[in-house]
Amino acid sequence: MTITTLSSRELNQDITRAKKAAKGGPVFITDRGKLAHVLLSIEEYRRLTNQQRNIADSLAMPGVADIEFEPQRITIGTQLPDLL
Repeated sequence: MTITTLSSRELNQDITRAKKAAKGGPVFITDRGKLAHVLLSIEEYRRLTNQQRNIADSLAMPGVADIEFEPQRITIGTQLPDLL
């Protein structure tokens, strides 16, 4: 794992560099010489938080309304139990 440190100014000037660096490890961002933020890849964030996505979170994601999904209708019949 590689740790990268960038100033806020460097981040603003080259965000692509920061995103590429985050693939290899955390990117510490300083503000006036003091650590202020950390940029992580989404994979690393999920690993660290042990994030489990549930169906409600998935359905609330931006852009989900644009996905066409029409599942097939099925009919489930009932059956009386054999009590003899």
